[in-house]
Amino acid sequence: MPRRSRAESDATAARVLEVAAQLFARDGYAHVGLELVATEAGVTRGAVYHHYAGKSALFRAVLSRLQEGVAEAVARAAEAADDPWSGLEAGCREFLTASSGPATRRILLVDAPAVLGWAEWRAMDAVHSGRLLEDALTELAAAGAIGAHPVAATAALLSGAMNEAALWIAASPDPTAATSDAWLPLQAMLRALRTD
Repeated sequence: MPRRSRAESDATAARVLEVAAQLFARDGYAHVGLELVATEAGVTRGAVYHHYAGKSALFRAVLSRLQEGVAEAVARAAEAADDPWSGLEAGCREFLTASSGPATRRILLVDAPAVLGWAEWRAMDAVHSGRLLEDALTELAAAGAIGAHPVAATAALLSGAMNEAALWIAASPDPTAATSDAWLPLQAMLRALRTD
């Protein structure tokens, strides 16, 4: 039997990842098996294992893709702003929106810390949205726009507040109103950092 082409192999891996993301979002990590992923993706379980070493590796890939998407949305919002301060605010608000959808919330904020443990989850976050937040705060600190607070600690506190806000927003019957409600105190927290 001829070997599959690289393009076919990549398409299979992408299909498995897409289906797994849908299943993890709908059913949660604990209720998704690789057999179900294979069936829903229309591939063999062997094909799933060919691309992903196991369920946790597949979950990490789904999480990484999701974190990349959130980080890209945050970066776009920040880059569209007129100045670094407005960029920080726009990026933080976009994080609330991008991470509070039910699928994102379940994978990113509920299952990921439980499945991977806090240390690994934080490490993965640090290279995505966490990095953007710390970079923005570093730029503002260097310009004297925020007080002389330790940037890493400030980023950790803001990240925790935004993660909790995203969980709260996602559980709300009216996420749009909840985002506005959560934004007001978050914006006040951010503005309390300013030196002007």
